[in-house]
Amino acid sequence: MFSKDMTLQKIQKVSLENAIYFTEFCKRNNLLCYLCGGGAIGAIRHKGFVPWDDDLDFFMPRKDYEKLFKLWKANENEQRYFLSKTSKEYNDKNSFMTLRDKETTFIKTYQSNLDIVHGIQIDIFPLDNAPESKIQRKFQKMWALVYALFCSQQIPKNHGKLLEIISSVLLNIAKGPKRKYYIWRYAEGRMTKYSQSKTQYVTELCVGPKYMGNIYPKIEFSEAIWMPFEDTKLPIPIGYDKYLSRVFGDYMTMPPVNQRKSHHEAVFIDPDNSYLKYKGIYYLKEEGETK
Repeated sequence: MFSKDMTLQKIQKVSLENAIYFTEFCKRNNLLCYLCGGGAIGAIRHKGFVPWDDDLDFFMPRKDYEKLFKLWKANENEQRYFLSKTSKEYNDKNSFMTLRDKETTFIKTYQSNLDIVHGIQIDIFPLDNAPESKIQRKFQKMWALVYALFCSQQIPKNHGKLLEIISSVLLNIAKGPKRKYYIWRYAEGRMTKYSQSKTQYVTELCVGPKYMGNIYPKIEFSEAIWMPFEDTKLPIPIGYDKYLSRVFGDYMTMPPVNQRKSHHEAVFIDPDNSYLKYKGIYYLKEEGETK
């Protein structure tokens, strides 16, 4: 259900418009996608948004994920929506794709120094094949950590001081965007090398350390089912119950009131106006400039 807070409700409505546009594009092009995380919980528990949530996230099998970007560039004029993906020439400090509404503003703290589309977004994460061997899985996760570090070029916070120190040292050793690009491209190839293997499991790799390396039976994500979501329908994985129970436990029980809050940090949000209005004010500010 939509939030009673009017600003949050506006953000949710834009996120839903993004999701509808995205899922319709996927449907037209026979691409498999489904809500994950809080969006999937919302679909089952609330038949819409988790009331305090401000975004929607999607999973896609790796082959559909890669195909999405190619098809988007070939078929979309991107007048309103922008599909953002880090490349050799472009870096939005994410290790996954995002779909952004150019007519809105959501400037995140870690992106406030970037000249990118700062619109309200949905996040799109690939699901990769996981090897059968536990040792191979450990190596796969190691390469995923390398990929995330050099692709996002951010030192992970709240995951231990040791990880922060190691990450800082590695980023300082590999100076220059070109060198970082070649490192993350190599790491990406190593972590996704099982894409042609007939494995029984899939895993999350392009996420934060908390969920990175989570393993799921592939059959739980073999197809999507469409569930009521606010005034429309959105896809969720066919094995949603096992997936959500494994990750979130008793997901049908509401968390304590003090935990019902959004976890995204933003410098500035405006659901009604384009981010371009705030260039030099809330992002790409001059040194020493005040608001």
